[in-house]
Amino acid sequence: MTEITIRHARTEDLDALLKLENRCFRDDRISRRSFRRFLEMPRDRLMVADQAGQLVGYCLILMNAATRLARIYSLAVDPQVRGQGLGERLVQEAEQEAVAADRIVMRLEVREDNAPAIALYQRLGYRQFGTYRDYYEDHGNALRFERRILFYEPRREFLPVPYYPQTTEFTCGPAALIMAMAALNEQQPLTTLEELQIWREATTIFMLAGHGGCGPHGLALAAWRRGFEASLWVSHEGPLFLETVRSQDKKRVLSLVHQGFLQDIGQTGIGIHHEPLSLQDMEDALLQGRIPVILISTWQLNRSRVPHWVTVCAMDQHFVYLHDPDIDTDDGETVADKQYLPIDRRIFEKMSRYGRNQPLQATVIVGPRRS
Repeated sequence: MTEITIRHARTEDLDALLKLENRCFRDDRISRRSFRRFLEMPRDRLMVADQAGQLVGYCLILMNAATRLARIYSLAVDPQVRGQGLGERLVQEAEQEAVAADRIVMRLEVREDNAPAIALYQRLGYRQFGTYRDYYEDHGNALRFERRILFYEPRREFLPVPYYPQTTEFTCGPAALIMAMAALNEQQPLTTLEELQIWREATTIFMLAGHGGCGPHGLALAAWRRGFEASLWVSHEGPLFLETVRSQDKKRVLSLVHQGFLQDIGQTGIGIHHEPLSLQDMEDALLQGRIPVILISTWQLNRSRVPHWVTVCAMDQHFVYLHDPDIDTDDGETVADKQYLPIDRRIFEKMSRYGRNQPLQATVIVGPRRS
């Protein structure tokens, strides 16, 4: 039997890739345009199995620029060569490519009724960590698997943080706060109704275009009103996000909302620190069983300068692990892409500053329920 070699795909493989895709899949096929885009994307990897000039398999690995995650987006083995261990070889080659690119976790999705593939991933050390409902074109469910492929020192144990995705484009703050509160109280509602209620309480009314987002003062108050301890670390003392609006009327409203938040906070035990929260203080909070909700700029994630709230779940010597509530399904993202994102500490320090001139740093630390 002719030996099968695994190599990087080339532009001239495009026709053969399409033929292989059609032989292996009936639904959810990758288009010619998408294959071409993956071939031209220097960050991603498309590995092919070549047998005497014929493509008999491929593995497409996507690399996230900011999070140090890799993801097997698609794996195909020609039916004529199945049962010869080619799928295992492709997965192992994908892992080597990801490690060479300094990725630490490999993730993937697989149909819940694809028993041979599930057995392969489990044999290779992948663990299931969730399910994605109605994932495929035929409404089939996908099981989510991951494996740590690059190891540093063992990660310390922190409170597990449930994941909750935002359901609107303007409720990242409430979604991030819900995750923090759910880590501290298993009775915390994980519902759209709760998400929208928190937004009503914490919104700044105006910010950028469209609906206003939430500020740190409003989120801290929402946590306090639900019985949790809360503290604020904000680098600026005055009204926030004034630079995101041009109208003087809107600036006036933002200032009035800020004054109202301060008056309400004055009736609580919420501590306000007008300084940035250091990484060491953040790690200390996690080790004490407190969950930071932090404002970031999404520039490092998607080259968009938008204020965005995320939940910090864990830290180790190299990474800060985040739950990002924003899932871009139009871009092919799934829940698996947004849980426990490993962000390099150096990159995280850049992310946790919003704005160019005197950048804002803001964190709400949610503590246990008050007695």
